[in-house]
Amino acid sequence: MDLDLDIATIEHFTRRAIDAAWIVVPNILLALIYYFIGMYIIRFLIKTINNIFTKYEIEASLAIFLSSFIRVVLYVVLILAVASTLGFPITSFIAILGAAGLAIGLALQGSLSNFAGGVLILIFKPFKVGHTIEAQGTLGSVERIDILYTTVRNFDNKVVIIPNGGLANSSITNLSMKPTRRVELSLGVAYGTDLKKTRQIVLDVLKKDERVLEDPAPVVYFTNFGDSSLDLSVRCWANAADLWPVFWDNMEAIKEAFEANDIEVPFPQRDVNHYFPEGKPELTLSAEKNNN
Repeated sequence: MDLDLDIATIEHFTRRAIDAAWIVVPNILLALIYYFIGMYIIRFLIKTINNIFTKYEIEASLAIFLSSFIRVVLYVVLILAVASTLGFPITSFIAILGAAGLAIGLALQGSLSNFAGGVLILIFKPFKVGHTIEAQGTLGSVERIDILYTTVRNFDNKVVIIPNGGLANSSITNLSMKPTRRVELSLGVAYGTDLKKTRQIVLDVLKKDERVLEDPAPVVYFTNFGDSSLDLSVRCWANAADLWPVFWDNMEAIKEAFEANDIEVPFPQRDVNHYFPEGKPELTLSAEKNNN
């Protein structure tokens, strides 16, 4: 009797195992098929994305980050698909993952803003490494662009770390975007000076400098009646790298040309006139001697 019961029990569990196998094994095989096909698709997509980044010259740091991020997302999707095929409940897992993502997003709100700004800067490229920019109260040369921060070295060799969130949401003056720059010089000459002669002297000085571009041609304009001078504005164009050397050298050359041609460069002065309606008073000097 016990032997018959044992055989019946074994046969029962065997049938149940076979029935379960007919259900589970196809799911396992299907999950394996999904896994290998998904791995192939992920590799193909990552390779295609990297080729696109290379073609459009996306910054290396951004390309690496985005490639890694996309790879992780695709792997998560693949794992969820395989788990769903095997019959695992993934609804709760997705809900927990979403809640965790929301909590992390709120905790890292500032960092995420900087991250988004860094992505925008690296994609649209308002400036590049080596460019001179003015932004967030800083004027200097860009040394490094990271996902979260941009490193700028100003002209007294101080390093400024600027969050990308602020850079992406404020105005940026890029002084290196164009190959040429306009050089502006402000001059003043004494009242009574021949402006036509002065203008020609300045233009002759600029013409001698090979760094000053002929197109657009240099110009000299009379701009203002100053307190002690006639004010002139000089404008010429030069390559961006020659901006300050052209400014400094020509200011000195113009000063020497003015001296050679007896053109006075005035300094602030005032004429003070005393009026005495009853005549000029006599000045007397008195001294008291104390004899002890």
